[in-house]
Order: sequence, then C-alpha cells, then structure tokens
Amino acid sequence: MNFQIIIEKAETYVTDIIKEQRHSPVDICAKSCLFVLSRVFRTLVQLRITIYKDRIFRYHTLGCLVVSVGNLTVGGTGKTPVVEVFSKTLATKGRKVAILSRGYRNKGKPFFEKIADFVFKRNKDIPPRIVSDGKSLLLNSEMAGDEPYMLATNLKDVVILVDKDRVKSGRFAINEFDADTLILDDGFQYLPLKPKLNILLIDSTNPFDNHHLLPRGLLREPIKNIQRADYIFLTKSSGGKHLHHFKRFLKKHNHRAEIIECTHKPQYLKDIYSKQKFDLAYLDGKRIASISGIAAPEGFEKFLSGFGGDLVYKERFADHHRYTQQEIIDFINAALKNNAELIVTTEKDAVRFPMLDRRDLQIVLMRVEIDILSGHENFNECISRICFSQNTSVV
Repeated sequence: MNFQIIIEKAETYVTDIIKEQRHSPVDICAKSCLFVLSRVFRTLVQLRITIYKDRIFRYHTLGCLVVSVGNLTVGGTGKTPVVEVFSKTLATKGRKVAILSRGYRNKGKPFFEKIADFVFKRNKDIPPRIVSDGKSLLLNSEMAGDEPYMLATNLKDVVILVDKDRVKSGRFAINEFDADTLILDDGFQYLPLKPKLNILLIDSTNPFDNHHLLPRGLLREPIKNIQRADYIFLTKSSGGKHLHHFKRFLKKHNHRAEIIECTHKPQYLKDIYSKQKFDLAYLDGKRIASISGIAAPEGFEKFLSGFGGDLVYKERFADHHRYTQQEIIDFINAALKNNAELIVTTEKDAVRFPMLDRRDLQIVLMRVEIDILSGHENFNECISRICFSQNTSVV
C-alpha cells in the first residue's frame, strides 16, 4: 500500500467521524482526541493571525493589485470556477494576470531532496513551477496539481504558477511576465502576501459544517474571522429567501462586506477523450454512472438527475484522488453490471483520468460555470465593479 492510499484512508476515516457516521467505542475515543486537537489548532491559528496583525511578522506588498479568493472550510465551495472567471474577466479588461497556486497534491520532490533544500536554504533560489506562461500549457496535472492544470486548460493570456511561497512566485510573475494583477488561489489563509481584495466563498448549502475546526470539523479557522473579507460570495445558492437569517448572521460578524449570491450552472458535457461536446439534454433518459473525487459530490450527482438522467451507479473517492487505470476499468465493469449507458465525471476529476486502451462506455465531464443570482448585474460586471473601482486599482 503506497503512502497516498494511506493518507486517503486516514482522511476518509476522519471525514466519517466528522459526519457522525462511526459510533464504535474506538471511534468515540477518536472523536474526543480530534476535538482536543481542534482546540489546539484553533489556538495556533489565532496566534498566527495575531502575530501578523501586530506586525511581529510583516505582510509583503508587491506594488500591484492582489486579489485573494479563498474559504473558511476545507474544499467544497466551488472556488476554482470563481478563480477562473475573475482571471478571465480581468485579462479581458487588459490586466496582465497571474494566478498563484499552492498546487495542492501535485507531485513534489523526493523527501531527501526537500530536506537538502531546507538545510542549504535553497528554496528561495528555486523558481516556481510554470503551469502556463499565458500561451502554452507546460506541465501535466500530476506535476501542476489538478486545479492549476484545469485553470491552465481553460484560460488564455493568464500565467499560472505553483509554489508554496506565493510572495516568491508573485515577484517571479512580476519580473518575468510583467504581471500587474495577482490572483491568490485559495489565499484567505495565506497571510504573508497582503491582498487588496479578500474574496471569501461560503457554501450556502453547508456553510460551516459542524462549526468545529480541523481535525474535528472542516473549518480552517474560527467563523469570526470572516471579518477579514471584503466581499462574501454565497456559492451554490438557489436564490430563495431562506438565506435571510444567514445573511444577518454574516453581517453581524462583518458589517462592511458586500454579500453576493451566486450559483454553479452546468453548461455542457464533453467527452474526455474525443473532446466532442454535447448539450445537457444528452443526459435525458440515460442510465448514468457517476465517478468523483471532490469534497462535496452531492451537488454534482444532483445535477445529473436534474437533467433527466437515471443515476444507476456511483462511486466516490477522496478529494484530489489520482485515478489508476485499473480503478477506472473496475468502475466501468461495475457500471456495465448496473446497466449504465454513460459515465459522467466532473471537470476537476477528468484531469486526473488515465488513458484507457478499452472504452466500453463513453466517459464525459460536466462543465460548470458560475453566475450571479442577486442583483441585476452578471458576474463579469460584478468583477469589473469590484476590481476597477478607484480605490482598488493599485496596492
């Protein structure tokens, strides 16, 4: 069993405990331990924020517009489509945009090479990985990470860099690519680089999970820290009035941030191998098997039924799971046994699919984009208003 499988099994076990799906004496003991660890984690998180707030550690500014897009919870808010539309809109408006990503679960260096870099302090001299130079896709999904790779395949004229040190990658983007706008992908907790705009995403269907911090819950930091946000985007909203009380709760913690409701709208299907596109009506009446390795698969699976598909079989893997050829073959065999006619996955999953020698069932991805629900403006107009007001043109 390789290290990645061990990590995924541990994550699945902890997730089951968070969701109250395990109740043996051992699980109850584990839950208590996770609670204690979450309190320790909370203390450390707040201490780190205080250190930056009191300028014991100083923020860096790089002389250009920096927009942070992030969340309070681990995954599931639909961050990548928001980063994409922000970047695309700003590039269309003439900005030279660079996305700075941590590259979660990309293929890193061997362990001993990392140790050598740390001992000899070589990290500062190593340039970030260039996923895209704004013209060409330069890395595969394994080296880049699935989200940076997906962004790079969908965006033109946008530089995408991967490095844990985003101050360093920001300077690199400015010096090497003349970037004047930096988008911090998953940047709400990245404190060393001070953003001009802090965009916080909150899943309106499950805002704060069980309200516990990691590892007892899914929160990365206490709820009160929404006060750092300049704009709050409520994602996966249905546009109903049921969010009225939740908005009042958010305003109580942050009276200055504008709250914007948005939804994730499926656009079309695309064969992951032939690249042929299909209307969503292609799902109507078909027996479907779904496969996903994302933080919140329920919404994706609900879309399939919403467009007339009959979901006869599904498999869920850990978030960011990298599929092997044998796993996909086994899934196809199981789908066939359940009389499936079509396999549907997410765009984020599709970049982690291996090539297959046999394709007994067609495999398509569902393309999802984001749209504004509240107000009379569309998302592009909203971003233009946010990023091109007089006070946000420069840092």
